[in-house]
Amino acid sequence: MAGNSFGQLFRITTFGESHGEAIGVIIDGCPSQLPVDLEYIQAELDKRKPGQSKITTQRKESDTVRILSGVFEGKTTGTPIMMLIPNEDQRSKDYSHNTDVFRPSHADYTYQTKYGIRDHRGGGRSSARETAARVAAGALAKLLLKSQGIEIVAHVSSVGKINAPNVEIKSAQEFIDDREKNIVRCADPATAEEMINFIDSVRKDGDTVGGKVSCHILNCPVGLGEPVFDKLHADLGKAMLSINAVHGFEFGSGFQGSEMRGSEHNDIFIKSDSGDIRTITNYSGGIQGGISNGMPIEFKVAFKPVATIMQNQATVDSEGNAAEISGKGRHDPCVVPRAVPIVEAMAALVLADHWLRNRNTILPQ
Repeated sequence: MAGNSFGQLFRITTFGESHGEAIGVIIDGCPSQLPVDLEYIQAELDKRKPGQSKITTQRKESDTVRILSGVFEGKTTGTPIMMLIPNEDQRSKDYSHNTDVFRPSHADYTYQTKYGIRDHRGGGRSSARETAARVAAGALAKLLLKSQGIEIVAHVSSVGKINAPNVEIKSAQEFIDDREKNIVRCADPATAEEMINFIDSVRKDGDTVGGKVSCHILNCPVGLGEPVFDKLHADLGKAMLSINAVHGFEFGSGFQGSEMRGSEHNDIFIKSDSGDIRTITNYSGGIQGGISNGMPIEFKVAFKPVATIMQNQATVDSEGNAAEISGKGRHDPCVVPRAVPIVEAMAALVLADHWLRNRNTILPQ
């Protein structure tokens, strides 16, 4: 199976299955002498772990991470870093009815056809459980970026047709604090309450709903990204579209920009009070010609409704015969609140990789 690695200089390879003994990640290319805050890494994983509230899946996993290599006396050594996260609450019996039938909109059919074998217990390698490994690696990437003053923050900006207004970011930590005050992780309190009530009603119907995560990268220097195939927004798009259930990515003005005229859309350059060149507007989303321009990098990621619903659905079995399937066990009515740290993690992995392409591989002393 190909496609288990991501990045060039800051490169990760994830391993493990949803219902195996553990999942994990190997990080190669992290600079030496980076202080490793294990409490911070664990806190990032805690934001993604299941069982957090009534509007997420009730699978119980502590997602306790262990670092098995690449760190000595609290600092990275420059060698490959291995992180391991044991699985604790698999409940494989919840998937026994899926052995010979294909769940609608899951990877069951494509996986079985491609490989000739599949782990029906939660989807195996195609399960969103794999993203915990990404969050662990992304937390380390965020620590690297923080050492350079680069911050990444995201929140749930829409659920279904409920959209939050644009929220001003005065500081990264203040934005995160506001977001974490509610279980849906929306930085606008009034919208958050509406979202929570809606998701709960969807849950009671045995159904699911999608939404969007808005992400902001602050204090990004000018010059990250390449002008042809390795454009910064292209790598961000690939990173986001690799996340389970993601069906859309847009940066800056996104699709709305196609409805504007050039005279409206152009970001006019000015010289700021600090002497830096900035733009009055940010329709470019902080990236021009595939290269960061020093403005905040802004993008949105759209998540589809979770495919597993607690309702009967028509399907076929592995022989193509008509069958019926119903959801069983734990129900996740909306993945978007738990997707926030995943979006931040994947953005961090992209930024760390591009930052290393423009810096030495050892942090400044």
